[in-house]
Amino acid sequence: MRPPLAPLDGRIDRFDLTVGTAVEFLRGTWPELEDVRFEIGAMPAFDAADEVPRWYLDRENRRIVLFRLPIERLLPPGHDDGAHRKMAIESAVFRAAAEYVGREPWDFGGHDH
Repeated sequence: MRPPLAPLDGRIDRFDLTVGTAVEFLRGTWPELEDVRFEIGAMPAFDAADEVPRWYLDRENRRIVLFRLPIERLLPPGHDDGAHRKMAIESAVFRAAAEYVGREPWDFGGHDH
């Protein structure tokens, strides 16, 4: 008997967890995100000529979709470790949310956390 899906080494869970933590922080900082849904997709449908999008904003349905594979895979060589991956995920969440609400990604309104 093979263990089910063990080789994934919990990477997806870590991704979800990192996104969840970043989203929680942002919701506490930017009230505009209160009723915005953050979803995780594996890979976007995109034009091969374009850069692979890391997220998709759906303002009509108040949702932000983060694409796990491009966020995790497009790390510079030598940066593919847990700490850099976590930073890349958080950075994608922050930049997608900032684009959604029309703010600078690191503008947290001067709250001290």
